[in-house]
Amino acid sequence: MNIRSLTRGDGAVIGAAVLLLIASFLPFYSLGSESRNLWHSDWFPTLPSVTLAALVAAGAVLMARAPQFAGKQVLGLSFDQWAVALSIFVGWTAVWATLFHNPEGLDKGSGNWLTLLFGLAIAVVAPLSGRLPALKAPLMGTPSPVGQQQPYAVGGAAPYGAAPQQAGYGYPGGAQSVDPAFGQQQYAQAAAPQPTPAAAAPASDFTAFWFAVPVPRPLFAEDGSGSQIAELTPGTWYLAVDQRGSALIAQTQDGRRGVLQDSSGIQRG
Repeated sequence: MNIRSLTRGDGAVIGAAVLLLIASFLPFYSLGSESRNLWHSDWFPTLPSVTLAALVAAGAVLMARAPQFAGKQVLGLSFDQWAVALSIFVGWTAVWATLFHNPEGLDKGSGNWLTLLFGLAIAVVAPLSGRLPALKAPLMGTPSPVGQQQPYAVGGAAPYGAAPQQAGYGYPGGAQSVDPAFGQQQYAQAAAPQPTPAAAAPASDFTAFWFAVPVPRPLFAEDGSGSQIAELTPGTWYLAVDQRGSALIAQTQDGRRGVLQDSSGIQRG
């Protein structure tokens, strides 16, 4: 699985599950100088219902982003749906176990309050991770492919949502010491049509081009199954490698290919 396919919401769900695991080793209840955590048999029902369920929800998030599990379902639910359902269950159980289940004579420990905090966090973040733009953004930035120059590196426009680039020649990310005029000359030579031998086979009418989307749009599998394999986001350039009617065959920067059914309003590089 490519870690760059994870979103900020995915990272928050996984992080909350890890913190719940850590909290399970801290004192949950204490009596005088004696304290017990969730791994003691006294609080065993809370352990699988909160801590272990949160870890399963985090695993479902990872499986939902793995290409080999794209479109797969378990008992009629996708891995994303299982992650949301389990996270809400974890939040409710954490509230019940920490606020409403209070044995007499016992004091709540730090693990008790942290379980409540992170249980509520995972229950809130999981349902919103696919709806809020801030949580749908990539967890890590997508690097430029090695050996490929972005189409806006010299004299081109930045994609939707991307910051303007500094003057200079080369990959985005800062001005270079090379003379910009030299870059313009090289770019013009690369863009100029090259003569082809008369005996060469006729090329396809379609020419690959870079493009950016104005809003997040799904990328579906090429086999026609209708399963979503990725989501194209504004601020990133993608490569259109073929066309099927009004749909484009797009390639992400990690090498995945799929069908972009809605190509309206795209910005060509």
